[in-house]
Amino acid sequence: MSDSNTTAPNTALTPSGGERRDLIILGGGLVGMTLALAAAKAGITSHVIDRADPADLVAEGADARASAISTASWNLFTNIGLAERLKPLGCPIDSIAVTDGMKPGRIDFTPKPEEGSLGRMFANRDLRIALFDAAREEPAIAWHVRTEAVRRDRGPHGVEVELADGRILTGSLLVAAEGRQSPTRDEARFALAKWDYRHRATVAALFHEKSHENTAWEIFYPAGPFALLPLLDDEQGRHRSALVWTVAEKDAAGVMAMPDAMFVNEVASRMHGVLGAISLAAPRMSYPLRFHHAGRVVDERLAVIGDAAHGMHPIAGQGLNLGLRDVGALVEVLTEGMRLGLEPGDAQMLARYEKWRSLDTFMVMSVTDGLTRLFGIPGRLPSAARRLGMGAVQRLPALKRFFMDEARGMSGKLPELLRA
Repeated sequence: MSDSNTTAPNTALTPSGGERRDLIILGGGLVGMTLALAAAKAGITSHVIDRADPADLVAEGADARASAISTASWNLFTNIGLAERLKPLGCPIDSIAVTDGMKPGRIDFTPKPEEGSLGRMFANRDLRIALFDAAREEPAIAWHVRTEAVRRDRGPHGVEVELADGRILTGSLLVAAEGRQSPTRDEARFALAKWDYRHRATVAALFHEKSHENTAWEIFYPAGPFALLPLLDDEQGRHRSALVWTVAEKDAAGVMAMPDAMFVNEVASRMHGVLGAISLAAPRMSYPLRFHHAGRVVDERLAVIGDAAHGMHPIAGQGLNLGLRDVGALVEVLTEGMRLGLEPGDAQMLARYEKWRSLDTFMVMSVTDGLTRLFGIPGRLPSAARRLGMGAVQRLPALKRFFMDEARGMSGKLPELLRA
């Protein structure tokens, strides 16, 4: 694999000199590169185009964010051969504690030992390194970096993309995995349901005195959720957690401008000592929180996946996992159709993919948005009502099972790649 066109076995050159492959994937991030690797395992070839330099994306300190990888998403990584690379780098989430402002009436989600963890926490940097290393070893992937598509043409006989340096790539199906600001989605004029939560997520990592015991904390305050997500101890044995602190847009600049000592004090006051004394383990980052959902995710020889199709509040940590479900469904639909002699851009296959994903994404995003609004209502009476409901969930095993299955990504019709 290289960052320029290479001719792989059993591929034909088009008259324009570009190597024709099954897929042209725009965006080589976590979702786009996972798609390329999952497709390659099924014998589906791809061009992957990304404007970024991979070295910049995996540089130390470039991205302090961490992602919760659900059980279903871990199955996907396992099934495409990444488990050996990733397993030593992820911290299991053995339980989740959910509380309304640390008041009485919390919910504890803890699966039975034989069921395994609720997921794993990974630094985004570690996920990227594993994906990029695997992609470099995969001949079915042609990786084009530090460039972008300046022209995207879709027609009855295939797709053609012109890169910034003039190279022409051709394929059967164009896949947009470009993130929330996807130009390909916008060019296709997909209607979006969208709104701004007028909040920002402040992201950092913390050292703390006490072990987190593989427990994730979701603490709801009227100003926004406050999440503590378990990470592996560092090389010196120091306990660590990822912090995602949601604050109102009007307060975000002040939070980011705080001296480190003041920021740590503010964070500690919201933790109520659950992890003991704390200090910063990584620089702060901040990003706006918005909702968007594409009414359609396919068009002629086009599929839209990941954040290009749907973006949500991080309250339940399902954003990346929903994108990985897109990957599993798309690969399964393409594989089954190609076995029948259909090409990847076939309209019937794309319609099946859209139908499969529409209900799942709508349900997950509706629940996430509802939780965001429910826990954002201030006042003693709404708080008491929430805690009453949480107490009911704590006492009813069937309800707890439902929410745990949702957190693990094991509900609904799962693609084969996301099953154990």
